[in-house]
Amino acid sequence: MMSNAQAARILLVDDNDEFRESTRWLLEDADFDVRAFASAGALLDALDETVDAETATCIVSDVRMPRMSGIELQQELKRRSVDLPLVFVTAHADIPLAVEAMRNGAVNFIEKPFDPITLVHALRAVTEQGAAPAPSHAVIEKLTPRERQVLELVVAGKLNKTIADVLGISIKTVELHRSNLMAKLGARNVAEVIRIALGHEQPHPGAPTR
Repeated sequence: MMSNAQAARILLVDDNDEFRESTRWLLEDADFDVRAFASAGALLDALDETVDAETATCIVSDVRMPRMSGIELQQELKRRSVDLPLVFVTAHADIPLAVEAMRNGAVNFIEKPFDPITLVHALRAVTEQGAAPAPSHAVIEKLTPRERQVLELVVAGKLNKTIADVLGISIKTVELHRSNLMAKLGARNVAEVIRIALGHEQPHPGAPTR
């Protein structure tokens, strides 16, 4: 196990007390050094006063929070030139916001509720391993025209029912196309599909987000 001095420091932001504390315990048990904040404003105040951004390795933030959302936090961090990898946790209904966040440089998002190990693996990918290269354009070209249409709508944050209505096909057919395109792209979940489609790669430790 890493000592606390060697542990990657995670700045965790979530307004839900129970979720924030359980996530902090989970990450500390996985050998991360965690600073937890109940709001985006509290994190920003800490960066001004007590937390050196250069000692942190990643920010984990909820998307929807009162007063300042995760998206607004992302914008403010950019304004302040705080260049840390940002991972969002979000409810499924917030996927369009998560897509916007990834377009603006977030390295990943994870849907609630999630298997705890999913978050741990995502953060280790950011803080220790870097990310595997995104599939080449040749891999994307292996998708059928219909799979590409489904992919575009998934990236737009559309649910299966909406995709089915837009394309004039059944929900079962949408599910089949999603399963096939995920297999071809080597994606395990919607977040990875979107990251691949947007061309995002998680940076190596210390590398700036885009």
